[in-house]
Amino acid sequence: MAEVHGEGPRKRQSQGPFASACRAFRRDMTGMAALAVVLLCALLALTAPLLAALYGKNPTDHYGQQTPGLLSPEGLPVLPNGGISADHWFGIEPGLGRDVFTQLLYGMRTSLLVAFASVAVIAVVGVALGLTVGYLGGLADRAFTFVCNALLAFPTLLLLLALSPVIRSRFVDPGENEPAWMQFASLIAVFAAFGWVPLAMVLRTTVRSLREREFIEAARAVGASRRHIVLRELLPNVWAPVLVHITLAVPGVVTAEAALSFLGVGINEPVPDWGRMISRGSEVFYDDPTYLVFPGVALLVFVLAFNLLGDAVRDALDPRTAR
Repeated sequence: MAEVHGEGPRKRQSQGPFASACRAFRRDMTGMAALAVVLLCALLALTAPLLAALYGKNPTDHYGQQTPGLLSPEGLPVLPNGGISADHWFGIEPGLGRDVFTQLLYGMRTSLLVAFASVAVIAVVGVALGLTVGYLGGLADRAFTFVCNALLAFPTLLLLLALSPVIRSRFVDPGENEPAWMQFASLIAVFAAFGWVPLAMVLRTTVRSLREREFIEAARAVGASRRHIVLRELLPNVWAPVLVHITLAVPGVVTAEAALSFLGVGINEPVPDWGRMISRGSEVFYDDPTYLVFPGVALLVFVLAFNLLGDAVRDALDPRTAR
């Protein structure tokens, strides 16, 4: 009889919301495939130095173009078929002769570093403000709404376009290149400064509905502090929208970072970056289309996989959503 009674709590625990969401997610074949692609991209980004060492190439070295074929618009030699060979699997960059495969690997590291760091800051700030303002209400809620509306109306892209030359002129001496850490820090800071608003507004609305529930009233009745109520009662009940927002925010940051690098205000040389590769590929597309195709397809696959993963997570956490 002890074994029978012991199985009951475990069986009821396995039927909790998190376990139900995991089972629903595992039944979604599209979501599982998207998760596999995302994990593969993360693994490739983490092991890029090891893969480059095994491959025998470096993303910043110039391997030359000893068999000139066509000429790019700048008059630089372009190898036939983009230089694809047994030595360079995806070819080499027109003119500079850098290996495309290692550039793609390190470009993935760049995109994931900016995206994950930005989303981590967004999650911390959004959760903290959303929970606090949603629980307090009153004047704090009105001030929060005003600030959010002002930030949502601000053109983020224009800020980044204007911020880049300001940073260079104030913190970098004339004639010197902007340090890589400063490029990453400025992008992460701006993405985080504007990215927390949607998450915080969603959590504010959720917490306003939760604070009148019976379990919150019971916590107040036994003398629980505000900190205890926010951290122990409200926070565990808002993890679902936070998780969905994170999975959908990562591809948005990746595409925004690539767009800024394409415009010349994101990550600069010599740090490999997909957006800058696409910008360079558009210049030599008619002579060497492969240099545009490879980073374009990589960006498309990565963003599509993350979007599909976000949709699958949202559907798994909300059983009422039509699949």
